[in-house]
Amino acid sequence: MIIDIHGHYTTAPPQLGAWRDLQIDYTRGQASAPDPATLHISDDDIRDTIEANQLRLMDDRGSDITVFSPRASFMAHHIGDLAVSQTWARICNDLCARVSELFPDRFLMGAMLPQSPGEDPTTAVAELTRAVEELGAVTVNLNPDPSGGLWTAPALTDRAWYPIYEKLVEYQIPAMIHVSTSCKPVFHTTGDHYLNADTTAFMQLLKGDLFRDFPDLKFVIPHGGGAVPYHWGRFRGLAMALGKPELEEHLLGNVFFDTCVYHQPGIDLLTTVVPAQNILFASEMIGAVRDIDPRTGHYFDDTKRYVDATSHLTDDERADVFEGNARRVYPRLDRALAARGL
Repeated sequence: MIIDIHGHYTTAPPQLGAWRDLQIDYTRGQASAPDPATLHISDDDIRDTIEANQLRLMDDRGSDITVFSPRASFMAHHIGDLAVSQTWARICNDLCARVSELFPDRFLMGAMLPQSPGEDPTTAVAELTRAVEELGAVTVNLNPDPSGGLWTAPALTDRAWYPIYEKLVEYQIPAMIHVSTSCKPVFHTTGDHYLNADTTAFMQLLKGDLFRDFPDLKFVIPHGGGAVPYHWGRFRGLAMALGKPELEEHLLGNVFFDTCVYHQPGIDLLTTVVPAQNILFASEMIGAVRDIDPRTGHYFDDTKRYVDATSHLTDDERADVFEGNARRVYPRLDRALAARGL
């Protein structure tokens, strides 16, 4: 089985974006707050957007299951206040849950959290609970920078985050560390803000000792870990300088990386540097890079091809990257698949 642990509803029906525009107008004082009840998206609207896009490409590329969460760049936690984020998160999570209900053998739901700059992370716990207990979420996306590029939030190792971590451990779900849109034009959202954030999150974890307090907590750092695999020696050296254990002992029991790396040398590097048990298959399709690579004739984000082709994995390791690791790191995913006979 091929399990893609990183998918977003980037092709959601246009009604969703139109409703969000009204909400943004409200945050600017240009309109009244829109009523969520006025957003009408039919099951056929959802089927049309999924069948023509994600599902079609999943079938073309040979992947079986996608963990599907709201569009990351749409989370935009820096827009409005906490109440705005709470309403928006609820709408987006409900929509992704409907996708998993309409295509139960192909999609499992991931949730966004209603984070807001300057707010206590505890305020996100209620929606996390609802997403897991009522919607069937198997993971959440945790934004380490709700400010959208200003980095005003405490480090991920700060105790302010602990109420969220306690719930993640209780529910046996990992969090994907995933920022959203950059509010600073100098930073391209998916080109440098995302990859900078992946690297920053890893360094925050390296500097601390979070997993002494939460030995069962699991994080997935997307996009191949940003700069982490390329600079593994730098991070090992910094860990030594900070008096930390080797990275394998210090972090790799709890931190995992996905394969959203869009060329063969990148996957070859990832699978050379990072142990196979810490790599989970993902494509982020349809996401940051949507075009066909003229050098190969294939889509950049057809990451299964790269994992298939790398010589740095044994057949058993490749099977773990495609399926086994996801079932181990995402226990609720494993139980959901087992309940369906998969």
